[in-house]
Amino acid sequence: MAKVPAAAVAAGGLIGGYGVARWTKKRQLGGVVLAAAGATAARQWRRQAGGKAAGALTVAYVAAFAGSHPLAKKVGAWPSVFGVAGAVALASWAVSDRRA
Repeated sequence: MAKVPAAAVAAGGLIGGYGVARWTKKRQLGGVVLAAAGATAARQWRRQAGGKAAGALTVAYVAAFAGSHPLAKKVGAWPSVFGVAGAVALASWAVSDRRA
């Protein structure tokens, strides 16, 4: 089975977490998706790029989630989520995935 890049896992967690929360109207379910994908990506980041890189990318993941909220007030919810997911995916690829 092919390995899913951490960039895709992280971006999918941000997008999927928001989608689940929005469509089920249960923010906690979205949080579960967000956390599960974040933990999975963090394990891959640690394995591929080491602890410091994994820590920095995890901080970026959480900051993207938090930053998407005020950004959504300016550009809309989905554009905000896609924007931060793309930024995290790019950071993940640059720091971790391109080495694998």
